[in-house]
Formats: sequence, structure tokens, C-alpha cells
Amino acid sequence: MKMPFPDNSFDAVYAIEATCHAPDAYGCYSEIYRVLKPGQCFAAYEWCMTDAFNPHNQEHQKIKAEIEIGDGLPDIRSTEQCIDALKKAGFEVIWSKDLAAGSPVPWYLPLDTTHFSLNSFRLTAVGRLFTKNMVKALEYLGLAPKGSQRVQDFLEKAAQGLVEGGRKEIFTPLFFFSARKPHSESQ
Repeated sequence: MKMPFPDNSFDAVYAIEATCHAPDAYGCYSEIYRVLKPGQCFAAYEWCMTDAFNPHNQEHQKIKAEIEIGDGLPDIRSTEQCIDALKKAGFEVIWSKDLAAGSPVPWYLPLDTTHFSLNSFRLTAVGRLFTKNMVKALEYLGLAPKGSQRVQDFLEKAAQGLVEGGRKEIFTPLFFFSARKPHSESQ
């Protein structure tokens, strides 16, 4: 995770659904801390497990695994683990919040097959069935590469995990935080 930039070289750093892919949050945040100028800010939103996630609940673990595998994520961190890693890296956490909590429109609505919309027909149960059969036919005819159907199934599982994680409020793709690198190491 070594970035090819000198220490204290950036005025600000932001990440959108990116640092959650790092296998080591502390290592990732430490590297961001290194390149950020003193007194400047790092803001991001992460994909995280919420406080409602129970690691001893098999259904919760299944949902988490579907999201991780289907979206190419390492072990999804909790919101608390993100904050702890930021602080351990040296950041002062200014503000953090799950922006999905309390939203009048669920973030997962476009992925929910029970929600019908002409704008998102391809994401409805009928639209997904159509897409699945189209991919299958294209692969059979040699117009889509071999394995396309497997990839489509894989992505379907990920979408199901995201929707269930959202419904049960055990997962959020909208954990936002803003953190500052102190002006000096003693602050």
C-alpha cells in the first residue's frame, strides 16, 4: 500500500467506495496520513457492517459473505473498526455518520427485485430473468465469452446480499467520515 508520493504532499484526500477494498484499514489510512499535509483533511465513505451486525448469527454471516465475494471485498469492517483504524493511524475524527440510517428512500431500492420501476426494469425480477436468459443465449451462441453466465450468477448473489444487508440494516455502503491530520504530532 505504499503510494509513490512524498510525505506531507497533499492538501486533501478523499475516497469513495475505495479504501474498503484495502485488506488492512490501518495500513491504508496510515499511508493516507503520511502523504497528507499537517492540518488537512481526509474524507471518505466506506462500505461497513453496522452495529446491528451479529458475527454469531449465521444468516448475517451469509449476507456478509455474499457481499464480500460478489463485490471483491476483504473482510468487511465495522464502522467502529474504521474509526479505530483512523485514530490508530493518527487522525483526529471530526465527524462520522451512517448516511443510510434514517433515509426515507433505502439505498438498496434500485437493487431490490420486489420494487418495480420502468427506469430500472433490468433490476426487477422479470428484468433479471430476461438478462440471465439473454446472457445464457449469447454465451451458447458464442457471442459472449464462456463463463459469462457464471459471472452473472455471481453478481446476482452479490445484489441479493446487498439488498438483504440493507433490509436488515446490518450493512451500509454510506458510512461517511471526515478526519484531520493534526498540525503537529503532539496534537
